[in-house]
Amino acid sequence: MARLYVPTSWRRFTEGAARLQHDSPDVGSLLTWLSTTYPALHREMFDADGNLHRFVNVYVNNHGIDALAGFETPLDREDEVAVIPAMAGGATSTRFTPEQAVRYSRHIILPEIGGVGQRKLLNAKVILIGAGGLGSPTALYLAAAGVGTLGIVDFDTVDLSNLHRQILHGHANIGKPKVESARIQLENVNPDAKVVAHTEALTSENAMEILSQYDIIVNGCDNFATRYLVNDAAFLLKKPLVDGSIFRFEGQASVFMPEKGCYRCLFPAPPPPGAVPSCAEAGVLGALPGMIGIIQATETVKLILNLGEPLVNRLLLYDALAMEFREVKIRRDPECPLCGDNPTIDHLIDYEAFCGGPMEATGG
Repeated sequence: MARLYVPTSWRRFTEGAARLQHDSPDVGSLLTWLSTTYPALHREMFDADGNLHRFVNVYVNNHGIDALAGFETPLDREDEVAVIPAMAGGATSTRFTPEQAVRYSRHIILPEIGGVGQRKLLNAKVILIGAGGLGSPTALYLAAAGVGTLGIVDFDTVDLSNLHRQILHGHANIGKPKVESARIQLENVNPDAKVVAHTEALTSENAMEILSQYDIIVNGCDNFATRYLVNDAAFLLKKPLVDGSIFRFEGQASVFMPEKGCYRCLFPAPPPPGAVPSCAEAGVLGALPGMIGIIQATETVKLILNLGEPLVNRLLLYDALAMEFREVKIRRDPECPLCGDNPTIDHLIDYEAFCGGPMEATGG
């Protein structure tokens, strides 16, 4: 039997069913069966002359029937048919181009995402702090998922020593700015993604202006000064912060939401300068940032779509050598100087002085 995907907006006509099956020989027969079984759908699909509405697309195995044999397109037992209507979503139409309908088909057929969710992804604006080890997998999966605008902050250039873990970059990109290398790769992964390059260091002077342009902040920096700067700016701007960090064979990930705690609640003060070596000093397993970056990408998509339970007030710990995940609870600290009951921080400070170390780079 051919399998038929029912879009979210039509499920009120099919008693909530997202997928249907019927033994129809061709597309026309399947649509006739559908409109007969669920009469209210007939006017949703066809005009008064029995023609398919111009705002309705039909796909068989991700190919539009206009490029096949139309209503006479034959159906086999394992074929997948999707009927995708245009949907209104504010000022921006949710109608997809045929290429987009194919590209995002595996998202669109998920009842939890559908066409409305995919349009949310296309309209979303996410900024990544760093195009290095964590930023690379995060950016690749967000671009592939259809996140429409990706800002990237990084003032470093691609180095040979980056390539074992920073999968956004290749040998041909050595010496080039990481943001430019990232832009080329991400636009190749998905031309729908608009990449905004911020080829500069994030500082107390520019952070509020840069970060305010985006919906969600994803932190993949490799120094404490930038980490505290991004945390404070995200809180003051009331932006969600998807945080990740790596060290040798271990990684951490969490999500900080406005009014629900912050990075300072977890670590009120940074370690003394030199107490925690950088990746360049201590080394890092090449695949480790891939795992944490994918978690950051997943959490970002969940936030955009308001799906599931994000890592809010939870710190996920990953030990690659033991292949073990653990989770600890994070509570909002009422004594926190940033988000506590009596805050003393209401603006960005000198983070190099606070951490005792320079903001040498943004992506590990």
